[in-house]
Amino acid sequence: MTTLRTRTARPPGAVRARHRLARTAAIAAIVCAAVASLAGTVSVATAAPSAPSIERVVREGPTQYGVYVHSAAMRKTIKVQVLVPRTQSGPRPTLYMLSGLGEEDPHKSIWLIKSDAVKFFADKNVTVALPLAGNGSFYTDWQRDDPTLGRYKWETFLKKELPPLLDARFDGNGRRGIGGLSMGAGSSLMLAARNPGFYRAVAAYSGCYTTTGPAGEAYPRGIVSAFGGNADNMWGPPGDPAWSAHDVLRHSAGLRGSAIYVSTGTGRAGRYDAPGYPGNDDPANRQIVGGAIEMGSMWCTRNLQAQLAAQHIPASFHYVDPGTHSWPYWVDQLHRSWPFIAAGLGV
Repeated sequence: MTTLRTRTARPPGAVRARHRLARTAAIAAIVCAAVASLAGTVSVATAAPSAPSIERVVREGPTQYGVYVHSAAMRKTIKVQVLVPRTQSGPRPTLYMLSGLGEEDPHKSIWLIKSDAVKFFADKNVTVALPLAGNGSFYTDWQRDDPTLGRYKWETFLKKELPPLLDARFDGNGRRGIGGLSMGAGSSLMLAARNPGFYRAVAAYSGCYTTTGPAGEAYPRGIVSAFGGNADNMWGPPGDPAWSAHDVLRHSAGLRGSAIYVSTGTGRAGRYDAPGYPGNDDPANRQIVGGAIEMGSMWCTRNLQAQLAAQHIPASFHYVDPGTHSWPYWVDQLHRSWPFIAAGLGV
């Protein structure tokens, strides 16, 4: 497997079906975008406090905690899984890691199911926060409560509510980074662009970064719809200014000053996608569906690279060939991006 570089617990059947539907929706949306370009858990709090607070902390392993945080904005208790170094040596930065379109297990971040994050970060001087987001949330503040998906105020939670609580409880030094895959990749860059300087380092693996116009709206709308939600409740009807307000390409100037790492595969199948590879129980899905989604991600990534280059914003772009929209490639990129993230965080 080569990397081309340029600078600038199984889900229930119904949940798996929804994830597959969401992946299919993503393909359709990405194809629309390409054509257009050519022409942890969430539970209701019984007595909601008026301010965000940590309700309880449960030790889940030698370096792992389950932190139950009351979000005043969402009026719910959000589970955030936290990883700390095996040997703690004073204040340290916090790295927020966002998942994809939805969690397979409402009690455990998919990062802890599909990757070696616990082992990998055990000797790193950083606190890792893994919020268990709602399905199809896009980690954003929705304009209205959704009848199916509920109340989503994720930007408020991730920017205003959670950081001071984690810094106080886990010896934070005020430095923050953020990273994510797939839906979480776009959300990571979106949050960084909308909040200049808030994150010192940003990593995005296999995402899409525009939300403007029919083509840009198609991908988020397809994901939200796959989970039974209505994206009009997120950023309004088609053409609402809120869609443009969350477009990374249109607000890329907000990324200046942050260390930026972006990766994507080419969509070509490799050894991780072969029948018989551990964990690959559906080779056709990984090769065809995962390949098509990753081709769309590559298109989105090239557009982002061109935009940042035009603005002279430094960034590190990595095109992995072969590479599909699947976990083994993201685990590789987590490892390869760490030195870049660490430098941005001053670790």
